[in-house]
Amino acid sequence: MLDQLVTLFVTLLVVIDPVGVAPMFAALTRGGADRYRRRMALKGTAIATLIMLFFLFTGDALLRFLGISLAAFRVSGGALLFLLAIDMVFARPSGLRSTTVREQEEAQYKEDISVFPLAFPLLAGPGALTTILLTTSGLRPQDQPLLFLGLLGVLLAVLALTLACLLLAPRLMRLLGATGANVIDRLLGVILAALAVQFVLEGLRAGLFGA
Repeated sequence: MLDQLVTLFVTLLVVIDPVGVAPMFAALTRGGADRYRRRMALKGTAIATLIMLFFLFTGDALLRFLGISLAAFRVSGGALLFLLAIDMVFARPSGLRSTTVREQEEAQYKEDISVFPLAFPLLAGPGALTTILLTTSGLRPQDQPLLFLGLLGVLLAVLALTLACLLLAPRLMRLLGATGANVIDRLLGVILAALAVQFVLEGLRAGLFGA
């Protein structure tokens, strides 16, 4: 149980990357008042929380409805997270964990950036949602209530940390700078790559050997 909680915490922390999201949030809200930045951070995090909770509670049923085996999803999800890790290591922007150039241009003309691009895809993006599905697949709350509550607590803890980073984004930017944020991203990318490979290996083992 503890291993699963630690794995989810580390993976979500790396995928959502609160320190890496803070500079993007600062850029999107540049020129806005403190009250505006605070409102966008609170609203965006709240919407992202609702999206992730939906996947946390319905992920297993969704996979069963689509007829996707846990082994197949572990392989595909692990591959997706590995691609995300490559982007982080080489500091390449992609639609997996950040906004694309066209999305950034569209966001510049929006007063409310809480839903798009903050809640999705910056916070509750494909990587984060995949991580939640990988962790909760095959898990039923009624069978393992303590584990499920632990997973819920870990998710909320990571989101609370993310909210704190968003609220402190200007200070973090002054403290770390762009170079410091990129260094942290690269280190976290290496960790995520290892976790992604582990997901793939577990999926292959379950699919080929039924273990």
